[in-house]
Amino acid sequence: MSARMDLRHLLQWYLDAGVDETIGDAPVDRYALAAQDRASKPPRQHQAQNAGSGREASPVRPTPSRQSRTARPATPETAVAGARADAAAAQTIDDLRRSLEVFEGCPLKKTATNLVFTDGNPQARIVFIGEGPGAEEDRRGLPFVGASGQLLDRMLASIGLDRSRVLISNTVFWRPPGNRNPTMAELSVCLPFVERLIEIVSPSILIALGGAAAKTLLARNESVGRLRGRWFTYQSGGLAAPIDTAVTFHPAYLLRSPDQKRAAWQDLLRLKERLESLPPDS
Repeated sequence: MSARMDLRHLLQWYLDAGVDETIGDAPVDRYALAAQDRASKPPRQHQAQNAGSGREASPVRPTPSRQSRTARPATPETAVAGARADAAAAQTIDDLRRSLEVFEGCPLKKTATNLVFTDGNPQARIVFIGEGPGAEEDRRGLPFVGASGQLLDRMLASIGLDRSRVLISNTVFWRPPGNRNPTMAELSVCLPFVERLIEIVSPSILIALGGAAAKTLLARNESVGRLRGRWFTYQSGGLAAPIDTAVTFHPAYLLRSPDQKRAAWQDLLRLKERLESLPPDS
């Protein structure tokens, strides 16, 4: 019993540290591998021989391939500029997806398993924007398919909606390691793609799920508790008209704070009322 409790505490420690999935079937001792790698390399005798002969060692000139590998990485500013150019060139959601698949300006891509872009109906009248993918989303390459996504599906069903009538995405398209919050640099470099996605879909209603999405879309720093219950407008250069926008709690927050589900239900009722007031689809 004691050993089982110790194991449980160890697993909880790993979760708290951000380790929420394993990569291999067996642990790997990286220290031992590094020692073996050092032992396998031949000793450096060239410099000693040159020193004994009184000759000065010639500098090693990098080959062109080595120079390209050590080229200075793009700055955040150039990465954002590249994102704007790529996003502006996209005319469809598929164009945006292809641009993101080859885009190298977001460092999250280097640690993520899959691009997590959109799910739902590209012609939807409602677009939901969350924060970022979690572990299950990263594995499957779809937004909101983990526990919070299952709650979101139930929330939609409570007002007669499902994923065939909405489009779902996030403020960043690759999972932050350990489910940490996205940095400002990561949000900034993904924002042009988020804006272009909204412009292409051109929905009637936009819903920000959680504070990160509200801050990104509306440039407001208030808490969700202060923003919810009101309607705002979202506008960008590629939209013909502003979009009615509301803020509600992220489903992941509701899983941690079930006492806020009553407030979220009120937000859903306001969404249903606004949706019913829209003119029929042409």
